[in-house]
Amino acid sequence: MYETIKYEVKEGIGYITINRPKAMNALNGEVLDEIYAACAEVQNDDAVKAVIVTGEGKAFVAGADIAQMNQLDSIGGRTLIAKGHKVMNYIESIEKPFIAAVNGFALGGGCELAMACDIRIASEKAKFGQPEVNLGIIPGFGGTQRLPRLVGKGMAKYLIMTAEMIGAEEANRIGLVEKVVAPDELIPTCEKLAQTIMSKAPIAIGVAKTTINNGYDLDMRAASTLEVEAFTSTFGSKDKTEGMTAFLEKREAKFENK
Repeated sequence: MYETIKYEVKEGIGYITINRPKAMNALNGEVLDEIYAACAEVQNDDAVKAVIVTGEGKAFVAGADIAQMNQLDSIGGRTLIAKGHKVMNYIESIEKPFIAAVNGFALGGGCELAMACDIRIASEKAKFGQPEVNLGIIPGFGGTQRLPRLVGKGMAKYLIMTAEMIGAEEANRIGLVEKVVAPDELIPTCEKLAQTIMSKAPIAIGVAKTTINNGYDLDMRAASTLEVEAFTSTFGSKDKTEGMTAFLEKREAKFENK
């Protein structure tokens, strides 16, 4: 079904693997379309409760496809960037958690794809960067906006303006990734993390993701109002009934799919 990615579901986890190892998994229009299609499968499949995004071979995603981009004029560039934003925003809008398993180079669009995910786990061999200014452009798949929200305005300007590539430990130190693990532990760590999240109330997980994302840029008063409404919605859910009943009965909660 897919030509540039692999998508499979195992034990409730959806795996989206960018599969262009000879091109270091570079993002072009076709890859973006296929990631979007896989995300639609995730959203519409109640059996999928969490997603792991990774890359085949030595790279997560080494950037956008420069050979393709070099052929584009301003109109073509705008079309490609709009497609990239559509994918990254879609990942953020889906209530199920997305975990980026960053196995190697996450540069340019690859760094931006990782940042669109909810949680980032990096291999010790992972490298991160936004090298677009070396090419006479700027990050275009959300990098100028998501990076400062993760690492702060000053650090984001430093990384974007210098095009410096940083290792996994530095990415962890500045808050770009949540954890660094040995290469052979990357997927198992992400699977264990996904399983932990999947054991929680699925309605609450989805509402939490949406509330965090939607409230992040609001002032505290407006964000608090958003939280009140979100909390109220969970209070009337079957998850709340099962979770609290299980707690009082001193047993493990058995949550259902949405």
